[in-house]
This record gives sequence, C-alpha cells and structure tokens, in this order.
Amino acid sequence: MAATTLKAVARQAAGCTLCPLYRNATQTVFGEGAARATLMLVGEQPGDQEDRSGHPFVGPAGQLLDRVLADVGIDRSDAYVTNAVKHFKWKRAGKVRLHQTPSAGEVAACRPWLVAEIERVDPRVLVLLGATAAKALLGPSFRVTQHRGEWLADGVDDDGAGSRSRIIATVHPSSVLRATDRDAAYDALVADLRTVAGGL
Repeated sequence: MAATTLKAVARQAAGCTLCPLYRNATQTVFGEGAARATLMLVGEQPGDQEDRSGHPFVGPAGQLLDRVLADVGIDRSDAYVTNAVKHFKWKRAGKVRLHQTPSAGEVAACRPWLVAEIERVDPRVLVLLGATAAKALLGPSFRVTQHRGEWLADGVDDDGAGSRSRIIATVHPSSVLRATDRDAAYDALVADLRTVAGGL
C-alpha cells in the first residue's frame, strides 16, 4: 500500500469498493486513536451508530468497552481502536438495521486496510475482540473460546504484519450485552483486559 501515514490510508479506505458492503453502508469507518499507540484493539465491524457517525466503538458495545478499559486502568485515548471490516453489514427488520456477520470473503477484502493500520501504528500489544477479528489475523482455525485471555505467539498470520506485537484474543464486548449472565460475562472480559494492562 503506497500511503505512508494513517491519515493517507484512511483517505484511501474512504473510497473502498473491494467488496459489496460499501453499497449499503453510510460510509467507511476507519480506526481512530493515538497514531503510535502502545495498544491496538480490533473488533469485528462498525455497528449502526458507528456507521452513522463514522467513528469506531461509539455504540453500546463501545460504551461497555470504555467501562472495561476504565476498570483495568487503560485510558482509551492512549489506544488505537479499529475493526477488521470497515463497512457495516446489516439487514433491515422494520425500521431497525440488524447486524450481520461478515463473510470470510468480506473479511479478506478488508484485511489490507487492517494490516496497513497495524504496520503504521506498530502497537506493542494487539487485542483481538471476537472471532471475526481473531480469524482475520490468526487464520480461520483459531478459536477464541479455547485461547481467550492468553498471550499468543508473536506475529500475525503469514505476512509478518504486526510481528512485533504481543497478541491476545478475547470476546467482543457485544457478547457481554447478549449474555444471559451479564455480570459474569463482564467480569470475565475485565479479567482478560486486566491481563492486557499488565502487559503494557
């Protein structure tokens, strides 16, 4: 990718048509935060509020993530937050736009943008929030449920992106909002992010 800065990559991504998701999305939602952050958090895709605002992690899941980060002593303004997929994939149910999980092809199409972010931010710690983010960078066989909260081998997939980052995977904050026992799910996510805080 020719662009050398995050801002330049973001400008390129704004016109992305590499997969069909751009057709129904309001806009590309690129990552935000400190340009040379020690910590990068990667989620799945923008949600409804993110799609409308153009900013990542501003909806209910983002607000919950902010609470978790505060609980473990991480200032979100010091981190860089983004998603594996930059357009909102949804289907309409009445007046509501319901989230749909991106396909493997859609994730693959968006992967160059994510790799570009990792290369330019060069975080010390890379946190993968949920299965889509983890599989985008660690391959389709990776299972968050088997390895959540564990420090993983350095390096990302097969192209060296993020090779200097320590990597940890956990659940996406939205899963806490859907959990039957929200308190237990919240506490488990806090525990995982506390591990992250200890590694910064």
